[in-house]
This record gives sequence, structure tokens and C-alpha cells, in this order.
Amino acid sequence: MPDPLSGWNTGPVKSAILSFVDKVALPGSAEFVPAADRIAVFDNDGTLWCEQPMPVQGFFLSDRVKQLALKDPSLKERQPFKAFIEGDHKTLHELGKQALQELMFATHAGMTEREFATIAQGWFASAKHPQLGALFTQLTYRPQIELIGYLRDNGFKIYVVSGGGVDFIRAFAAEAYGIPPEQVIGSSAKLKAEVRDGRIDLLKVADLGSFDDREAKVENIGLHIGRRPILAFGNSDGDLAMLRYTREGRGPRLALLLHHDDPEREFAYDRAFKISPLAEALDHADDYGITCVSMRRDWNTVFADRRVRPSAAA
Repeated sequence: MPDPLSGWNTGPVKSAILSFVDKVALPGSAEFVPAADRIAVFDNDGTLWCEQPMPVQGFFLSDRVKQLALKDPSLKERQPFKAFIEGDHKTLHELGKQALQELMFATHAGMTEREFATIAQGWFASAKHPQLGALFTQLTYRPQIELIGYLRDNGFKIYVVSGGGVDFIRAFAAEAYGIPPEQVIGSSAKLKAEVRDGRIDLLKVADLGSFDDREAKVENIGLHIGRRPILAFGNSDGDLAMLRYTREGRGPRLALLLHHDDPEREFAYDRAFKISPLAEALDHADDYGITCVSMRRDWNTVFADRRVRPSAAA
């Protein structure tokens, strides 16, 4: 029988995943979970695809800001626009994740959801990672794509729950992960229903609706899913509340935390990554019953596109 998780090395973590799925999805199992309750949630940036040297949406925002600066040159001298235009990653890191999201929403105010999707999909068609030289869409993680497929084959309903912009993720999630738009939860701008040319459309407003990070992830799971997940996968302190919420429910539970410790095949980082650090979750994983996944030890491959060949990525 083919190995459904061939990108995962044999060891305690892979065994824990296979054992968990067997016991919750096998009819007659003492810990069988009905399909309706087989909910799995995954963070996106750094969990399903590369987030270094900054989340992919940051590069998208940088290109959008450059376009706006052509119309308004004064932006080149104003922060945070200046940092984006100059590729000043140090300043961008200091801004923090929420500041990046708020700036993103400000640069897309007034356009419809459909207009945004068209822009984002067009960008994905040609945008490449500055160090790895591959399209961003080629930088999803093969072991995670396998895991999503394995869970789906065993009756799980899978959601992306991310601090990234919900409309941005919806522009690629169906193709990249097989996850439809209605199963994506993310940070969002406020929307306004407005009549245009005799029809109602939804316009993006330059105000933050929800910043989907830390405890807000748990709140949005309750709001949009209405069931406590039985499996969760994250990679930063921003995911800790979601991992705990999943792990602390009744019955069989599995919470997984990806540690980027592979500088040869991807990047090695944790505490020092200011946009989305991994410190508290790493220090207290055992206390909360969270299973740590080592990219270096537990994955025998990294990127979904095998043509990606990182060279001294760190």
C-alpha cells in the first residue's frame, strides 16, 4: 500500500499522526470521531508555505506600494511606504504583523473583492521569491500538502486559519491546497455593500475588521466554524492559542508545531523573527501537550515543487 505521507520521515511524529487518524476515522474504533467533528485547522505562513524573509503578502504589498508611488511620489519619503519601496526588511520586521495588515487594507480600499482577486491572481502568476528564485506558489511544503490530502481522504474538513489577509489567501488556496474560499479564515478589512451600475457589490474599506492572530484565531474559529477542531497545525506564538484550544478539548486531539530548523533546505529561525516569533510555544509545548515537528528531522523533502533548490538560504 502506498505511503500517504511519503514526505515524512519514519519516526515518532509521523507515527503519532498516522495513529491519531486511524483511531478517529476508523469505524468501530474506541475513539472514533464522527465525520462532522473531524475538523482540522492549519496556519498558513510558515506552516503551509515559506514565510522568509517576510510573509508572501509582504512582497505583494511592496509591489502594490511601488505602483501607488508612481502616482504619488511623496509616498517614497513616508513610513512605512518608504521601507516597502526600499526593501528595508529590518524596518518591516519592526512594524510587526498587524501594521503590515493595516497597510495592506489601506492600499486596497475602494476596490471590490473580485477586483482584488484579479490583481492577486495576476501577481501570483509571475512573482518570485527574491532568494529562492521560484514562484511563490512553488514554495508550498510537500509534506503538508500530503497531510492535507491524507486528512481529506479520511473524512476531515480542513480550514486555513491565518493572520494573512483572507482575500489574499483565497486567491490561491483552492489551487495550492484544494481548500475552497469558504474554508479560509484570515485577517480582514471591513466591507461595505454599495450599489454600482444597478447592482450591489462589496467594497473593501480602509479599516481593519479582524486581525486573525493569537486569541482572535480561537474566536474566529468559534464564529466561522462553530466546532472545536480536533487537529491543529501552526508554527509560531501567534498559533499557540489555536493549538491549545484544539488540544484542550475532550476526546482524541492532536496539536502540531512546526520548527524551522533546516537552514540547508529552507531557513532556520524562531525567536528572532519579529514579525511572527516562535518562543513561548516552543518553550511550553510539552506543558500544553503540543507535538513539535522538526523540519530537519521529520521531513525528507520540503517544497512541493522539487525543482526548488535552495542554496545557503539562511
